[in-house]
Amino acid sequence: MRHASAYSGRGKLGLIVPPTNTVNEAERQRLVPEGVTVHTHRMALHTDTASPAGRAALETDLDAAVAMLAAARVDTVAYACTAGSMVTPAASLPDALTARAGVATVTTAAAIIAALTALGVTRLSVATPYADALNAHETHFLEDHGFTVVNLVGLGIGAGGAHDYVRIAETPLEAVAAHARAAFVPGSEALLITCTDFPALPLVEPLEAELGIPVVTSNTATLWAALRRAGIADPVPGAGRLLTEH
Repeated sequence: MRHASAYSGRGKLGLIVPPTNTVNEAERQRLVPEGVTVHTHRMALHTDTASPAGRAALETDLDAAVAMLAAARVDTVAYACTAGSMVTPAASLPDALTARAGVATVTTAAAIIAALTALGVTRLSVATPYADALNAHETHFLEDHGFTVVNLVGLGIGAGGAHDYVRIAETPLEAVAAHARAAFVPGSEALLITCTDFPALPLVEPLEAELGIPVVTSNTATLWAALRRAGIADPVPGAGRLLTEH
């Protein structure tokens, strides 16, 4: 049941971001349709999602964060951290959170899988800001879900530890654009730009026009999933084919 308020007559979107993340909120605020509001909560970064202990710690923190947002009667909650939500199968984390919290929950990693599936693409070029270990994890995650990673290139940020991740948001747009072009391999069916703190929104439509394929980012995929889960199907201009055609 939707609980409208003065500024959120169409919907309220809850958003969970890592502590250093500043890009996700800025890009989402540019895109949300009129009558939709965004409500944010910060949560510790979890880099170990593969071990049982790491997954349990992640879910404990997520349960608390989702509960805080659920108190605001949001229509959906998005855990907007690419690396922190890359579990296999991708839907297992948001499904478990939804069942426990009673509020529709999406995650960035599951949203990426759903978005690429909706676009009907399987062969991917991927640009990330990450270092080798996380890039390898992302490659395996995508391949485990049936995608072919034609090429994946990272910027190496985070090699010195998680404290380094704050530099991702400071990457100039022109550097992100050059990095995305360097990652693209002809024959790819889509270009995926990952990390919710990697500024890429103004590049999506120009790159789509230049390359002739869909361009999906962690943030466009997460917003698409959250809006659709909230029953909001409006085309959203300025974010590429995913949010205008699906």
